[in-house]
Amino acid sequence: MAASKLPLYSALIANLLIAVTKFIAAAVTGSSAMVSEGIHSVVDSTNEVLLLLGISKSKKPSNEKRPFGYGKELYFWAFIVSIMIFGIGGGISFYEGVTHIQHPVIIEDPKWNYYVLGIAIVFDGISFITAFREFNRQRGNIAFWKAVRHSKDPSTFVVLFEDAADVIGLIVAFLGVYLGHTLKNPYLDGVASIIIGLLLTSVSLLLAKESRSLLMGESAEKEILDSVTKIAENDYAVSKVVRPLSMYMAPEEIILLLKVNFDKDRSALDVTQAIQRIKENIQKDFPNIKQLYIEPEC
Repeated sequence: MAASKLPLYSALIANLLIAVTKFIAAAVTGSSAMVSEGIHSVVDSTNEVLLLLGISKSKKPSNEKRPFGYGKELYFWAFIVSIMIFGIGGGISFYEGVTHIQHPVIIEDPKWNYYVLGIAIVFDGISFITAFREFNRQRGNIAFWKAVRHSKDPSTFVVLFEDAADVIGLIVAFLGVYLGHTLKNPYLDGVASIIIGLLLTSVSLLLAKESRSLLMGESAEKEILDSVTKIAENDYAVSKVVRPLSMYMAPEEIILLLKVNFDKDRSALDVTQAIQRIKENIQKDFPNIKQLYIEPEC
């Protein structure tokens, strides 16, 4: 099922607006957790731009330089986004937390932090709900974690986990500011920043693992391969499908090679016509198989 860009645009707008307000609040109050959250929103905004860039590049038609197309551009940029969450978002948040513990600053008036965090939770919450609904639309009746592992569209699950980390990070930042101010303990603000850094690192590792798997090449689902095999073997000229070889080049683009045993009494013309017939039948039922090759086996 084709993905919608709505979660990406929703997250991009929300993160840009929130980043500005977070940095203003951090400058006024001197909160380390708010600096971390501001950096987090900037990184997320950049991530959305890179994912949109990846989607745009993946739509480029094939040419002599890239005969199989540019579909994997999306997977490449999704992997870069995953690394950025760790290297920039998680790393700087952790650094800010350690620095604030070493040089604590008491938050005198946290009201601006509360205003910004409240607004951010609303906007990030809306963005998360948008991404969650899109992910649910794509996964159908498949269990959540199974859908994450088997999803071929990183632009959806990356935004979903980013937004989830946003909401959790905001709650942690709120607790850091509130407890630090109430208990007169500025170290708690730094601890909150470290927790946010660890959260982003965990999300990064999960997303990097899934994006790397897509970039390396994942086979089409067993159900698709079984159906394709059945279509081919139902042709009167086919004796047996030896082996289907497949790989996702993009969320809606599969390359498939079928090694087929044709009846030995078939002429070269019969085999050629059968190959064309099988191709048409398979691509009629599975239009996302953009490139299909049928190789006769001896």
